Amino acid sequence: QVQLVESGGGLAQAGNSLKLSCAVSGRPFNYYTGGWFRQVPGKEREFIATISWSGKNIVYGDSVKERFAISRDNAKNTMYLQMNSLEPGDTATYYCAASSRYSKEAADYDYWGQGTQVTVSS
Repeated sequence: QVQLVESGGGLAQAGNSLKLSCAVSGRPFNYYTGGWFRQVPGKEREFIATISWSGKNIVYGDSVKERFAISRDNAKNTMYLQMNSLEPGDTATYYCAASSRYSKEAADYDYWGQGTQVTVSS
C-alpha cells in the first residue's frame, strides 16, 4: 500500500508563491507517475500536472502553464509543486496522487493524499 501526505498549503496573497510537497511511503516512489490535482466544492477534480517516474516527461493543465512547476526527488520519495504568480482562482484543495500509468486522468490514479488547502487572497 502506498501512502501520500501533502504539506505546504496555506494562505497567500495574489502574486506570491507557495511550494507544496508530497511525501510518499509504503513503496518506492520511482515505481509511479506522480500527479497533482485540485478541487473546489461543487466542481470536478481538476488536473494540474503530471510527472513520469523518471521526471523526464511532464504535462501541465492549461490553467497553470507558465506559473506552476512539478518536480520529484525519488531518493527522498517526494514530489513537489512550485506555485508562482498565484491568483484567487487558484484557491482549492490540492491533492497529490500516484499512478502506475502516465496519465492526466484522475480515474487513472490509484493512490491519493488527503489534500492540503491553498487560499489566495486578492
